[in-house]
Amino acid sequence: MKRTMSACSGLALGMMVLSAFAATKHPTTKGPPACSALTFRAVVSGAGEGEQQAGFYRSRYGTLALHADVKQGQPVDYFVLADGKRLAAAPASLPEWAANCAVAKKLPKPAAPGASPCTGQRFRVVLAHDTSQRLALLYAFDGSTWHYCSAGSY
Repeated sequence: MKRTMSACSGLALGMMVLSAFAATKHPTTKGPPACSALTFRAVVSGAGEGEQQAGFYRSRYGTLALHADVKQGQPVDYFVLADGKRLAAAPASLPEWAANCAVAKKLPKPAAPGASPCTGQRFRVVLAHDTSQRLALLYAFDGSTWHYCSAGSY
């Protein structure tokens, strides 16, 4: 009789714990961070002609890749691909939240046109998100300072 009573009380306690666990709300999944930055290396000298991939980043929100146009073994211009496509044109004037994101990542505030062609030894892609828009800002490091190259939406 004691065993039956213990088994029943254990079963009842287990049912209460399971029902309490099932009733708790799990946190909603958060979206991508509002401001982040990724750093990439340059393509090595002597790379093959054409378009070469310098770096790749994948997350649950998509993929980003830094590519370079290579001519005569030297990279002549870098650009960003989001989910396999070049970035769409950015607004004529970048929003203040995107510029503030770059400054928060210790990079210079984006200048109007940006440097073209984009070359350097290291590269940083600043990802700025707003409720309605996602922007990627490309910066190049030339050995002493960071330079703003371009921006685009994805």
